[in-house]
Amino acid sequence: MVEMRVCSFCGKEIEPGTGKMYVKKDGTVFLFCTNKCSKNMIDMKRVPRRITWTRAYAREKDVRMAAIGATQAKKPEAPKVEPAPAPVPEAKPSPVEEKKAEQSAEEAKPETKAEEKPAEEKKKPARAKKVKAEKAEEKK
Repeated sequence: MVEMRVCSFCGKEIEPGTGKMYVKKDGTVFLFCTNKCSKNMIDMKRVPRRITWTRAYAREKDVRMAAIGATQAKKPEAPKVEPAPAPVPEAKPSPVEEKKAEQSAEEAKPETKAEEKPAEEKKKPARAKKVKAEKAEEKK
């Protein structure tokens, strides 16, 4: 029975009678399924773990993902905050209802002593009141 071989670069199985065998001076044997794999490894000197379409890359990625998953599983989850319900827009009162509300509000206001003072004294700034008080003291 014929032995199935595996590509030294990409990791695919090589069918009998196909592929390429490369032997280095030190006796290391490389088997390649296609010319693409042999050029990548020998001519371009690429590392299979860094090439996305190789099985070595897939294995390395699985190891990385398992490590990331393990670290995330150890972390306690933050409490989930539910969003606040959206405020329900209030219906606007009709113009007739607005007038009634304004009238009732005016009737409910009690009159205060501040309203009885003349408008001139209310509008004067603090500096004017101070000057007026100083003049009153000088006259005395």
